[in-house]
Amino acid sequence: MAKTTQPTVTLKQIAADLADKHSMSKKATNELMDDMVTQFVKNLKKGNRIRIAGLGILQVRNRAARMGRNPATGETIKIPAKKKIAFRAAKELKEAVGK
Repeated sequence: MAKTTQPTVTLKQIAADLADKHSMSKKATNELMDDMVTQFVKNLKKGNRIRIAGLGILQVRNRAARMGRNPATGETIKIPAKKKIAFRAAKELKEAVGK
């Protein structure tokens, strides 16, 4: 089976589509999208969850420190604790994509 590469849609492309749909300038829409991303980052840094209706929930989760293994040498290494961003898809999104 041949591997196919999925196209990547950027925030700028989404902003351009929204600008056309809502009769806004591309510059204003790009600024709005950039501000939205800034607000997401700001709230995630504070530890807040972000719920986007129809899309899902973004939140920061703590990963505990753990022991791992270097696959090249087999040496045991300590992996430090860190934070990760988790996304849980909304039911509507799961149903829309699953069709």
